[in-house]
Amino acid sequence: QVQLVESGGGLVQPGGSLRLSCAVSGSIFSINAMGWYRQAPGKQRELVATITAGGGNYADSVKGRFTISRDIAKNTVYLQMNSLKPEDTAVYYCNVVTVGNNYWGQGTQVTVSS
Repeated sequence: QVQLVESGGGLVQPGGSLRLSCAVSGSIFSINAMGWYRQAPGKQRELVATITAGGGNYADSVKGRFTISRDIAKNTVYLQMNSLKPEDTAVYYCNVVTVGNNYWGQGTQVTVSS
């Protein structure tokens, strides 16, 4: 059974930083992409960033502020979030895409507020 466990969310002031982690456990093979999505209240889930063998891909709203990375040996993906804004407030979900499967984490809350 594949599990994605996210950590690192919380409350931070505008301009602050947070680092999200997502550890993947279980029998998982041929990961094509790992990434982060977010969903704010009343809005649809949206792409934040993904990473493949070719590198990272970012939503325009987070370019230059967020950095996605992965540790292949640990099957873990990270999202370093700097210069956070109130509009970054959302539940952040980890996503892993393999051949034939699409896995999601349970989500971690990020709140940016003074």
